[in-house]
Amino acid sequence: MRRIAMIVALTSGLLLPAGAALAHEERPVTIPDGTGTVPVLRAGQPDLLVCTSDRADFERRIAAFPEELKQRNLGLFARCQKNGVRNLQEAVDQVDRPGMTIALLPGLYREEPSQAAPTGECADLPARWSTWGYQILSFEQQQRCPHNQNLVAILGKKNLQIEGTGAGPLDVVIDAEYRKLNAIRADRTDGVYFKNFTAQRTTFNSLYVLETDGFVIDQVLTRWNDEYGFLTFASDHGLYTDCEAYGNGDGGLYPGSASNLNDGRGHDVPRYAIEIRRCKSHDNALGYSGTAGDSMWVHDNEFYDNMVGATMDSLWPSHPGLPQNHAKFENNKIYDNNRDYYRHTRDGTCAKPPAERGYERGVVCSQVGVPPGTGILVAGGNYNVFKNNQLWGHQGAAFHLFGVPAFIRGESDLAKQADTSNYNRYEGNVFGVSPAGERRPNGRDVWWDGQGTGNCWQGDTGASSPAVLPVCADRAPELSGGAARVLAEPVKILKLYLCADFSASDARLPAGCDWFGASGLGRVEAQLALGGSLVLGLLAGLFWWRSRCTARPLGGKPMADGVAAGPTGDGGVPGAAGDGGGTGAAVSGVVLGAVSVRRGHRLIVAGTVVGLIGLVLDVVAAAVDSPPQAGVALLFMAAWWLCLGTALRAGRPVFGWFTIVVGVLACADAFDRVVHLIPILPLGPGWIRGLVTGFWVLCAVVVLAPRRSRTAEETPAGAGVPT
Repeated sequence: MRRIAMIVALTSGLLLPAGAALAHEERPVTIPDGTGTVPVLRAGQPDLLVCTSDRADFERRIAAFPEELKQRNLGLFARCQKNGVRNLQEAVDQVDRPGMTIALLPGLYREEPSQAAPTGECADLPARWSTWGYQILSFEQQQRCPHNQNLVAILGKKNLQIEGTGAGPLDVVIDAEYRKLNAIRADRTDGVYFKNFTAQRTTFNSLYVLETDGFVIDQVLTRWNDEYGFLTFASDHGLYTDCEAYGNGDGGLYPGSASNLNDGRGHDVPRYAIEIRRCKSHDNALGYSGTAGDSMWVHDNEFYDNMVGATMDSLWPSHPGLPQNHAKFENNKIYDNNRDYYRHTRDGTCAKPPAERGYERGVVCSQVGVPPGTGILVAGGNYNVFKNNQLWGHQGAAFHLFGVPAFIRGESDLAKQADTSNYNRYEGNVFGVSPAGERRPNGRDVWWDGQGTGNCWQGDTGASSPAVLPVCADRAPELSGGAARVLAEPVKILKLYLCADFSASDARLPAGCDWFGASGLGRVEAQLALGGSLVLGLLAGLFWWRSRCTARPLGGKPMADGVAAGPTGDGGVPGAAGDGGGTGAAVSGVVLGAVSVRRGHRLIVAGTVVGLIGLVLDVVAAAVDSPPQAGVALLFMAAWWLCLGTALRAGRPVFGWFTIVVGVLACADAFDRVVHLIPILPLGPGWIRGLVTGFWVLCAVVVLAPRRSRTAEETPAGAGVPT
């Protein structure tokens, strides 16, 4: 069974649309060896000064500063006019030893010398082009041509500190004006420290830290970028503290492919690679995003007014450290992440050049397909812990968890296809209540596709899908979690497949996916339920009609219990008189048999009424996304199958018992959804019931198919009509 499920998962991976192929593309990287440390802010006089030459603008910017800070800046400005430089890149180029400090005085830095288009060798570098329209340059190519992609390039410098001297980040602004991929690139810069400035308006990232062991991002603001505010990649010993990000088309904060130092461990870890604390990320597509966001400690932050508060995933290939593992989120405030930025894709705004889209006026062009209204989404992650967070005001789900087949990340080993999402713990979180005590419920507290092993939740979660969740065991964490399912629930996996067809570059928003605005009967779940209900409803009607013909033949009286009456009322074998009216009863007799016809008819009538109610209820439940209502609908449908099977056992014993089995499976599916996950099944009852029901429908069509009755001349002497 597990091998079959792996093959199904592999097939699902192969079928995923091309729109889910790539996100951030980078050169092959090497994760640091972990021997570095988190740098510490240095005090004292700076080694290099950067300032503008516009004294009037400078004095305007510092006018409201506290007196001591104003005097310090005035002194630094006078010194900078004599010995300083006018662009940050000039100062970086003058760094000639580890441990130097650059002071950025209040002002707007456009870095004009770096804006020129590449010429000569730099205009024709032999490097692969990404699907996003930029070249994947090696470190050596970045050194030769530092401004092909970067407004400010910090390459190979060690223990460098860059600090704004204003009262807040907005006093020092580095503006790429959508001319460059990155505002600041820090590449192989162990020990780098960034403090107290703003970087903005790029076609990819404001601040990019790559292959670095030891970095700090302290009181830095990033905004209005096509992709990320902060992007740190393949790094270790990192700290984001007191930062802010908004107006970004992917993640405000993106700590991707951090050092995978806890791979292979349980929940007991020695340390985390990157810490993120006291940051605010809002009005982005994603507040936080982490493909292979491994060994992360994210605490005491605020993620709000995004489409999704935070995500971590194993979706994108060529990211070291997959599958994602060991992120710890605690004591965060995650609220009101209900933005719908897809409207800017629909109306064509995002098809314009970045400088014309209106990012500064609140436009965000989402580069990712995600379910708006979500607090934290885990798309294929393991051993993550979500503890003591406050989540409120989400129209979708506070927590969203689903597995990702390994084939999507380029892993073909069948044994690995169901290696996410496993052993994620959700405990001590506060749902639906703001810190002020205001009641702000989430649409549901948890949405889980049902796949994975060892996932568990606290016992006080509210409305969830499925309605029942495995509860964490406090005293024996290793025993936590319910069933070990290798595949998601069938309808949910179809939904995820459909929703994955989003493409920002092609402005493709999948129809039928509620992530992109589908509702009611427009949702793929409702359409699937409606199609199934129509088929089953038609069969229910046909079985009822045939049983009615048996109980009251054409033109005749009802049959006596145990005897199939003919149209002439002689109590004989139906159709024996050769009257055409007996043919309907004879055909019906094939379905019901000749025993206890009235009782069978009553069972079928009662079952049909209950079953039709269940089918209607199932469509409504899918349209409004109500798991408890779907469970009740299954019970109604189960009652129909059980009644029908009981009535059919006499005339069609094999099919009758088969029908009863389908009813029992429907009961098991309802129990699994709303009472308790059945722990012994590698596949949920929904899969088993769905496959068996599909075969049952084919059998029912055969049973109900009309049969040509023999005429008197064709019937051998002494032979009756078969029942």
